[in-house]
Amino acid sequence: MRDHPLRKQAVGEMHLRRWPELPVPCVIVQWVLIVDDTEREEELAAIEERALPGDILANPAFRAGNLTDDIKFVWEKHSEGTSLTLFARDMGPDAFLEPENSADLKAALEWAQGLPGQIVRSTRIWVAENDAQIEDVLPSLNLVRAELVSCHLGRNIRMWSDFRLKGDGFGRLLIAANGAEPAEITRQVQRVQELGNYRNRALLGLPVARECWPKLDEAEDRLRDLAARIDNQDESDDRLTDTLSKLSLELAAIETSISFRMDATKAYAQLVKDRLVQIDSRHIPGYSSLTDFTQRRFFPAMNTCEATTARVRQLALRAAQLASLLRARIETRIENQNAKLLRSMEQSTSMQVRLQQLVEGFSVVALSYYLIGLVGYLISELPLSQYGLSKEWVLAALVIPVVGTIWIGMRVLKRRLFNESK
Repeated sequence: MRDHPLRKQAVGEMHLRRWPELPVPCVIVQWVLIVDDTEREEELAAIEERALPGDILANPAFRAGNLTDDIKFVWEKHSEGTSLTLFARDMGPDAFLEPENSADLKAALEWAQGLPGQIVRSTRIWVAENDAQIEDVLPSLNLVRAELVSCHLGRNIRMWSDFRLKGDGFGRLLIAANGAEPAEITRQVQRVQELGNYRNRALLGLPVARECWPKLDEAEDRLRDLAARIDNQDESDDRLTDTLSKLSLELAAIETSISFRMDATKAYAQLVKDRLVQIDSRHIPGYSSLTDFTQRRFFPAMNTCEATTARVRQLALRAAQLASLLRARIETRIENQNAKLLRSMEQSTSMQVRLQQLVEGFSVVALSYYLIGLVGYLISELPLSQYGLSKEWVLAALVIPVVGTIWIGMRVLKRRLFNESK
């Protein structure tokens, strides 16, 4: 027996996206990044330099290690970008509010922020023991009360955040454990973060969708104009075909340019819905819950993206339908032209047949005339007078038989020629 070459990766995949068990209290800092292909090697080299060999799973998409005795990190490569998470245990509100108060946390942040990539989301999280500790810290965060989201996650765990960026570029998230088991705290905090991360990645499609709408409005106007022009019989088919082809290519280019982003947005939106169900957020009077916040702001944005995708496809379908109508118009014109040509050919053939019959009649007369003339030369020396006959009467008597014989002979010859041609 021998191992399948992908066995270790398959097993490692089942252990990805699992955070180490969170102690209480602790500070978590996470970045979600978009990294260019040219920066991938630089990023991986910097991560592996600090990763401990014993903490690296047999999977190229995951690295973990210790920056100090109290600070761990987890790095994951996703299908689109990467994520880096720092876990600092036994950190109180001072380190959360001002990371410079902890030398180790400050050094870890400086190392992480030196990595390549464009930030899609960055969050600073503090996990406290209870609600009272969070209430003491809230006034220092200057959260927008009107937009503050607070709810229970499951039974006991409670969260606070306004999901706004602060001056340092980080969002703030506060979690009160309230006696929950460490494993449950870890799962719920990770789910909340994944919900936000997938939400931001999904929302990357919204600006793309909005940018497309003016182009789609213009394309719809042009399709409407083309439909009217196709109905006008005086319009040139060549010009209509050229215009419709250009518009179809433009629509295909738009669909190609947004398809990846819209498909990714759709996939991320589904993950957001899944995480909302798993989190089991419970409403607290006076605050918005995660479900309320997502339904009010996120799902309308996703509806816009879905509507954009549907509209592009609908316009492409309408362009294809117009192309079919234009082809039907062109084919109808060609058929009408062919019918006119056939009628013209039929008339020409009929005329030729009549001329041929006329020529055949003249030919019978001419041949009869020449044949009777030859007979006249033959009988001119015969002693017809002995028999009481004259040359003129003999020739007159031969006219009808000669003409009849020649006419019958030409008909037989003509019929034989037609049979051979078949």
